[in-house]
Amino acid sequence: MPSTEARSFEYPKTPSILADRDLRLGTDGPTDDDLLLTYRWMSYSRFADMRILELYRQGKMKGTVTCSDGNEGLVAPVALMLDKTIDCVSWTHRGLPGHLIWSDHLGDHVSQYLGNAGSPTHAREGNAHHGDPKNRSYPMISHLGKMSSNVMGGTDSQRRKGINAVGVTFFGDGGSSTGEIHESLNMASVLNLPVVFIIENNKYAYSTPLEEQYRGNLVDRAIGYGMKGISVDISDLENNLKIFSDAIEETRTSQRPILIEVHSLRLRGHAGYDTCDYIDPALTEKWIKEDTLPNFRNRLVEKGYGERLDKEDSLLKEFVNETVGSALKIPPAQPGGLIDDVFTKESNFIDWKAEDETETITFAQALTKAHDKILSESPESLVMGQDIADYGGPFKITEDLFGKYGRSRVLNTPICESATVGYATGLAVNGHRPIVEFQFADFATDATTQITLNAATYHFRSGVKVPLVLRFPCGGGLTFGSFHSQDLEALYTHIPGLKLIYPSTPQDAYNALLAAYEDDNPVCLFEHKKLYRLLKGPVKFDPNFRKVWEPALRRSGEFATIVTYGEMTIHANSAVDYLEKEYDRTFDLFDLRALAPLKLDAIRQSVAKTGRIIVIHESRRNVGFGAELVARITEGQFYDLEAPPLRIASQDMPIPFATELEEDYRPSSDSIVNAIVDWLEESIES
Repeated sequence: MPSTEARSFEYPKTPSILADRDLRLGTDGPTDDDLLLTYRWMSYSRFADMRILELYRQGKMKGTVTCSDGNEGLVAPVALMLDKTIDCVSWTHRGLPGHLIWSDHLGDHVSQYLGNAGSPTHAREGNAHHGDPKNRSYPMISHLGKMSSNVMGGTDSQRRKGINAVGVTFFGDGGSSTGEIHESLNMASVLNLPVVFIIENNKYAYSTPLEEQYRGNLVDRAIGYGMKGISVDISDLENNLKIFSDAIEETRTSQRPILIEVHSLRLRGHAGYDTCDYIDPALTEKWIKEDTLPNFRNRLVEKGYGERLDKEDSLLKEFVNETVGSALKIPPAQPGGLIDDVFTKESNFIDWKAEDETETITFAQALTKAHDKILSESPESLVMGQDIADYGGPFKITEDLFGKYGRSRVLNTPICESATVGYATGLAVNGHRPIVEFQFADFATDATTQITLNAATYHFRSGVKVPLVLRFPCGGGLTFGSFHSQDLEALYTHIPGLKLIYPSTPQDAYNALLAAYEDDNPVCLFEHKKLYRLLKGPVKFDPNFRKVWEPALRRSGEFATIVTYGEMTIHANSAVDYLEKEYDRTFDLFDLRALAPLKLDAIRQSVAKTGRIIVIHESRRNVGFGAELVARITEGQFYDLEAPPLRIASQDMPIPFATELEEDYRPSSDSIVNAIVDWLEESIES
């Protein structure tokens, strides 16, 4: 299934013998034609791997390369057996046969390794870190095990569209040690997701032998997840073809996951630079003799196909060499447009139904109202998280939605924050628009890799949009202690590709969820827990709800510009009231609302008028978001300032539990007044 995108560079025409990319076994098992097709793709991949390794050793490829030697007997058959028009997959470092079978020209893959202008990722990603996400081949990241949940999401998305798809995801014996693999296997079993999990067990995780990775047999873990487990030896290729085919079709029919452990060979090191000196040379020699590809070829020669194989191998080897020659002539990649592709420029502006009714409701109820509108009017939507269905979530934001929309739209997930975000990412890449509720923003740290290194960078790496909302109940003032009170916006604003929004009123909360939902980028929606029921306000559908991406001027003045967001807008407003009455000083007070991307034009104009800037936030002062705001302003308006900038923030310590301690830790109306008065007096004296 070649890529549908226009290619900028010409490569040699692909030989006609590579047009056949599908293997469908009959009831009697593989025919000779099936075996010959399988061998062709295994051999072709080996030729390509060897040329890539040769280029690396010649210094013509940077970074590193990983080879599929010894793994072709697994990856090629599975790739041939999948339906490339509907199924979902993610290959690992040793998945070149899968990449070649699934999509694109060999030249695209060679250019990917070369990092030239012909690279399908525009040279933004190296070597094996690419895929074809528009055709449901999800690009891998280096954090082992993370791609399984993406495949789960993509497969579920297909099923929700009425498409009878399966997913296949690969990970190694080393990757099996990661928490994400446990989360994914458990989640797939609980949610009945039709995914085949394949373990590539080549006895070493880089240089770490399996006895230092796990105990027992990996396939036996299937029992604990309530799924079928199968163990095979990669050298038994003819019998494995039937096993792989049956497993894929059983999963397609039963909608239950299956775990397959494939005992493969470590014919080469972890990557091109790995000398494998940690392996006994006698063992290496034994594995070379057991190499599936030449042994499989010998068996086909014994069947009388030697001349045919010689002819095909010669043709494929020539094609590989010609393609490499063409790729080497392609010019280097150019940096133009890099920053423009951090976010997708597409927008999914939804024609929401206009409503005239106004309700006076709480911040929490406004979020519930927005969820209800989204679920009612956008069929691609679904909401997921822990305890959000029957229970309605710890803060009752999703209360009554489960009864109204059912378990397919309001979905309880196991306690697995990372796999949940990975699953939601896979759904989003395939056209759904999930909303993920974290019980507390603090717990999102368990999903840091999926949020910051996968979902956030997806568009930059692959050109695919990821419309995903991550809801973060955050903030202190409720004596919840260190693990339930974090304001972590500074962590996420550091990450390119994420948008952040932090409303402070019921109407803005309603608007923010609608605006975040229809954005085609991952959006973190920070919701201060104390605001949930602290105040009520009029809420209605606002046709200008997208204005929530811009700062709001809450009150006007002359002496200084105050910028804040979240619950701190209430404390700042109270402090300004006092300062106006007692000190006869007025202030421009801005509710920032959107933290990324930052829109500072109105604030810059205000600073030019007042000559002073004050930034207030609840998160800690050290490397807090206020430092970035101050830097942005002073870099361009240093000579407009009549006084040093003032930052007011929480203290640089873990959040204490007791009421009196927490009140001392975080800003309050009184502490804001005191800080501004001290600053005011110092600036007047100077």
